[in-house]
Amino acid sequence: MALVPWACCPWLVLLCACAWGNPKPVDLQTKDVRNCSSSPQYLPVTVVNTTEKLTALRQQMHTHNLSAYIIPDTDAHMSEYIGEHDKRLAWITGFTGSAGTAVVTMGKAGLWTDSRYWTQAEREMDCNWELHKEVGTAPIVNWLLTEIPARGHVGFDPLLFSIASWESYEMAFRGSDRELVSIISNLVDLVWESERPPAPSQPIYVLQETFTGSTWQEKVSSIRSQMQKHHKAPTALLLSALDETAWLFNLRSSDIPYNPFFYSYTLLTDSSIRLFVNKSRFNSETLQYLNSSCTGSMCVQLEDYSQVHDSIQAYASGAVRIWIGMTYTTYGLYKVIPKEKLVADTYSPVMVTKAVKNNKEQALLRASHVRDAVAMIRYLVWLEKNVPKGIVDEFSGAELLDKFRGEEEFSSGPSFKTISASGLNAALAHYSPTKEFHRKLSSDEMYLLDSGGQYWDGTTDITRTVHWGTPSAFQKEAYTRVLIGNIDLSRLVFPAAISGRVIEAFARRALWNVGLNYGHGTGHGIGNFLCVHEWPVGFQSSSITMGKGMFTSIEPGYYQDGEFGIRLEDVALVVEAKTKYPGTYLTFEVVSLVPYDKNLIDVNLLSPEQLQYLNHYYQTIREKVGPELQRRQLLEELAWLQQHTEPLSAKAPHITSLFSLLAVSTLVILS
Repeated sequence: MALVPWACCPWLVLLCACAWGNPKPVDLQTKDVRNCSSSPQYLPVTVVNTTEKLTALRQQMHTHNLSAYIIPDTDAHMSEYIGEHDKRLAWITGFTGSAGTAVVTMGKAGLWTDSRYWTQAEREMDCNWELHKEVGTAPIVNWLLTEIPARGHVGFDPLLFSIASWESYEMAFRGSDRELVSIISNLVDLVWESERPPAPSQPIYVLQETFTGSTWQEKVSSIRSQMQKHHKAPTALLLSALDETAWLFNLRSSDIPYNPFFYSYTLLTDSSIRLFVNKSRFNSETLQYLNSSCTGSMCVQLEDYSQVHDSIQAYASGAVRIWIGMTYTTYGLYKVIPKEKLVADTYSPVMVTKAVKNNKEQALLRASHVRDAVAMIRYLVWLEKNVPKGIVDEFSGAELLDKFRGEEEFSSGPSFKTISASGLNAALAHYSPTKEFHRKLSSDEMYLLDSGGQYWDGTTDITRTVHWGTPSAFQKEAYTRVLIGNIDLSRLVFPAAISGRVIEAFARRALWNVGLNYGHGTGHGIGNFLCVHEWPVGFQSSSITMGKGMFTSIEPGYYQDGEFGIRLEDVALVVEAKTKYPGTYLTFEVVSLVPYDKNLIDVNLLSPEQLQYLNHYYQTIREKVGPELQRRQLLEELAWLQQHTEPLSAKAPHITSLFSLLAVSTLVILS
């Protein structure tokens, strides 16, 4: 059943509550009349009352002579995930999705977001808000041109606008007799006041050398060497993305959910290192580690985080050239650097350098995936036993998987909010259950699980789709074609220095052949105890060319609206390919080590080469994960692994008998 907006019919609140799990009771006698433009409506209990917040915000807008105010969904570092301290969009709208833009005028308030979040927004926003099912600058500007008068002022926080966003809005408003106005004091913060969560204060710690590929001194020297070789001879490099500074100094903390970062900026010159951060978060050992008590070229000078704007402005007044990565530098810092003193690239040299893992980093990430596979296999075994009992739901299942990962060595929590989606929920590519809204897992439905872990030696991200009952012929075909896409891209041999965008179609070809497709990207880079989405590696048009030592996910999918969803995601290392003739060619080595669901594979759709690849992959799983399961005496999980990695033949998939399974278990116990 397709999801329907909550407010369209009062009785749907109760109906959908039943379909989505066990939410809080809904009182059908209580009407919600919060600034509704029409007759009173019933709203779900998840809606947030924003009337007082909007009134206070409009008072601030009036003080600053603004007709409208734009509220993006990011922080001052253009982070994909943001901390509680920066969730301005969620606080003012009630909408907690991770992508959206809010605009408030004196008479209206609107939210623009993509299709992943339409249903969620309808559940969370009250009648003060209009939901616009569009994304991009143009729809917002077009709406503003109809809502605000000529000579109106549109305010924004320059530290929350990327350079590209500012340029886009500035160009769109040009000649419209409306003005885009930069307001340094964030108006939502002024209204939020004491209710706003405090800035993070957890310790910033040193990642042990065991888990790093190079010392911070080696990394600084490498980046300085790149500065010296640059044809525009920059005198300084400004780092704004949080993972850049964390990587450069081998430091970690927990300011951002699922990401081991801390709020910071770095200004690196050939003779100095300036780290803008809350220095009270360092203990004496970390200060000593950074050589913060000296002033030499390898001494890190700590400056207050809030002073970065003034410090960059002061530095830019000299005879200097400042190198920035445009993607992660905000307009607020960009505008204080004179254009003639700016050296701008799409990505900073730190972003590009850390994308290529050295041999030690590769070994670390491989090791983390072995332990992650153990946690995943434990969970899949548990599901097989308990889903038929009717006692597992999407949310409780996700919590159990987090628990299993947390028990693994070097674990530091999940790498993102687990996508645990059963049946029709899996058709929403980025759906995640909550305690209030979830469905039970059923043997008669598909179950899509997209999850990952943060470990001191690596970050993981894996998706498996399973079915414990009897899938339909179409479900098996769709699943197998997604699997073929995964295999075809994983085994592809391609020229070095080619863009991922060029080869991405190999993951879609088997689906395209029968008129199917998927609407999301095919993969993204991944870090070593850093971002689960580590740009600029991947298969997007903005990604850099593929190079040996990069890690990327490979994740084709298919989604049947209102029925089921399929995604198969593995993390793979770019390695040198062995070819018949001389040349520099690359291919992928998959490091995710969890079997696919045999119950959903139509072997007859696989070519001999694809079947050979799959059986070789299964043998690799046995060799790498099997010994770890045996070492830990996880005998039931080992027997499950043996069963689910048995070689497939061109005939119908071989189903291991109960006798065979017991025989394997007996051999394991005897060994």
